Amino acid sequence: MDHPMPPEPTSTPPGRIPLAVVVMDGDGLVSHWSSGARRLLGTARDEAVGRPGVDLLPVTGALTAQEEDGDRAGPELDVSLSDMTSYPTAGRAHLSDAQGGPVDVLWWAYPLAGPGPERLLVLMADAARLGVDECADGGRARPLERVSPGFALHTEFPGADLLGERLPDILPNMGPAGSSRIVSQVLELGYPVMEISQYERVPVTPDWGVPRYLERRAKLRQRHEVPAATPDVPAAVTSRDDALDLEHAAVRERLEFLNEVSGRIGSSLDLERTIREVTSAAVPRFADFAGTHLRAEVLAGEGFPDGPPDVTTIWHRVWVEHNDEPGRWDDTVPVGEAMAFPEHTPFFQCMVTGEPVLIPLISDELGDRIAAQFEKRDLRPLINGRSILIVPLKARHVVLGFMVLLRRGDRSAFNDMDRATGAEMAARAGLVLDNARMYTHQESVAETLQDRMLPRISPRMPGCDVATRYLPGTRLGRIGGDWFDTIRLPGSRMALVVGDVMGHGLNSAAMMGQLRTAVQTMAALDMPPAQLLRHLDDLAQRLGEHYLATCLYAVYDPVESDLLIANAGHIPPVLVRAEDGRSELLQLPTGAPIGVGGVPFETVRVPVAPGDRLLLCTDGLVEVRGQDIGTGLAALCETAAHPAASMTDACDAIIRALNPVGGRKDDVALLMARLNGIPRSDVATWTLAPRAGEVARARQLTRETLRRWDLEQACETAEFLVGEVVTNAVRHARTQSVELRLVRADALLCEVSDDDQAVPVLLGTGPDDEYGRGLRLVDRLSRKWGTSRRAHGKTVWFEQPLPCGRRA
Repeated sequence: MDHPMPPEPTSTPPGRIPLAVVVMDGDGLVSHWSSGARRLLGTARDEAVGRPGVDLLPVTGALTAQEEDGDRAGPELDVSLSDMTSYPTAGRAHLSDAQGGPVDVLWWAYPLAGPGPERLLVLMADAARLGVDECADGGRARPLERVSPGFALHTEFPGADLLGERLPDILPNMGPAGSSRIVSQVLELGYPVMEISQYERVPVTPDWGVPRYLERRAKLRQRHEVPAATPDVPAAVTSRDDALDLEHAAVRERLEFLNEVSGRIGSSLDLERTIREVTSAAVPRFADFAGTHLRAEVLAGEGFPDGPPDVTTIWHRVWVEHNDEPGRWDDTVPVGEAMAFPEHTPFFQCMVTGEPVLIPLISDELGDRIAAQFEKRDLRPLINGRSILIVPLKARHVVLGFMVLLRRGDRSAFNDMDRATGAEMAARAGLVLDNARMYTHQESVAETLQDRMLPRISPRMPGCDVATRYLPGTRLGRIGGDWFDTIRLPGSRMALVVGDVMGHGLNSAAMMGQLRTAVQTMAALDMPPAQLLRHLDDLAQRLGEHYLATCLYAVYDPVESDLLIANAGHIPPVLVRAEDGRSELLQLPTGAPIGVGGVPFETVRVPVAPGDRLLLCTDGLVEVRGQDIGTGLAALCETAAHPAASMTDACDAIIRALNPVGGRKDDVALLMARLNGIPRSDVATWTLAPRAGEVARARQLTRETLRRWDLEQACETAEFLVGEVVTNAVRHARTQSVELRLVRADALLCEVSDDDQAVPVLLGTGPDDEYGRGLRLVDRLSRKWGTSRRAHGKTVWFEQPLPCGRRA
């Protein structure tokens, strides 16, 4: 039976219809029930809030707009309420009011996103007020697609509901203008209404929505056998209905596209991934080609770009998507290319104005002019005969980049509606890109700060090889308070330090930097371990009550083959014996964390043998949520005992074995030292009298020792440097002795100690100065040199490279 479509009823004048507003949380409970909802359904606010929405909006029958078109894109009202739809839906439903009477409503459901509990916004209007009557067979006089909620302006009211203040942030796919109108009216701040106008229409998306609509329309006509025109329905009326339906179909297509774009972009804060998502979202639905360009500062993770771009601004083509034949664009517009765009091009116009540039058709003449601005490339085969739209990617009114969109000649050209759609797509993409840019910048700053705070440690030192690892945790960025350090001490000794500031983030990193500097300063004074921790604890208390940290400080003497260790609340170190490969946790007095105060620290001596390995780490390596820390320490001991080809391999094996599933939540600092020792046959020590004649004796002893060590090639330089340093000590010594020590390791180490606390410094000398040149010669001829204060004096040391093939 034929069902001709009658003309649109004329009984519905443009005007305003009250709306009912219902807001529901994630559990489906009503959190807001407007006065309009009370008038429409008869239930008071106090009775509605806190009850399930499906109980208050009982559906007795429904006919959705989607079902009328044969398109199953959205659920009915009861499904939307119970399943919390993830995209906007609309339809018509038969409800029951508080007295059980029937109510015929049009409804719109919008998903809400954000930190608050609200998850669904439902708007309803009385269908009878809109003049929408059902046909006898269940059809409708006119499609619901023609009616959509708007929000009329009215008198502002003081104050704002918390949800109302957040609506612009949590309503997806809505610009600032629309959301601000909702804020002022959709709750009890005003009078929410539906505004109907025969003349003002929502802007329509590009006509890529038309083919889908026409296909649905054809199926609908075929199903109902509706002719294009009948005697009862003039062709003009049918044409008007088609035009209106066409317009609303295009609006729906535009919203669907923008909703799809919003769903695809911003899935992560990774800048590279975000760029790919933004570019790929446009092809093929909106364009046949999409290329994204970003400013160099944005791509490099630097700060926010300063000022507008110009002809000198460098842009990087970061991603390209197209549906042309593979490889067509690769040579002319390669991904990764950096370039500045010429002034007389549409690309330059877009970047400097920050507005979209639309060229419906690039003629051969225009294409020639654009291509002429670029050197060493011919764009004409790629752009001539195509439609082009260039949209800026902006954030905070600054252009971060732009997208070039192209359509082939066999497709409808871009128009003004496309420009609006492309601009909105780019606006959303620009915000997502800026979020990713800021995250990348913050990560870069944090990594740089952490990297600069950690020491540069030489893997080979006298009597000791060292390997380290630092791994940032996954909480609160990539910066924390874990640290390690190695500090050179007099007498060929080495201080090994590991610490962990309590907490995370920049505050912990700043505290870590202060404590690490303090440890280095006090270690240079050659303080015993327990005394150093005592002074560090005092310093932390002076800096503030929240300065708490654990620390383990060990001094290794490669000649005496022992460790002096003190602990301040840190997890114990692991010692792996070279003799049998056995590993053990060293039993140390635990002590209290740095900053607690009033707790004594104790130094423990641990004998070691050449080849033993010492492991110091922070608790992030061994702590696993839900497990006792003893389990992690046992696993560390077991893993550390496994043989490895190198120190680096050993560290990597430990990290892999103890890395928990799902990644580390805390930072990890690991320091491994192989205690090689220095044989006593490679050490020579003498006591010299503090008089000038001892300088010659020092040179002679040095010469004889180096010959015995088969280092004659190093004799001349070593004798000269020893003479300069001993001369300085003899001149300033206050007691009866000066100590000279030579150590053969990977370099020749010379140490001269006396009881004077004054540290020698480099001086500027003139042609008539008698003194001051000795240390300058030491600085020039040695590999490195330095001074260290001791409890009762100082030590001046220097290293001299050994002849090739003569290292011990």
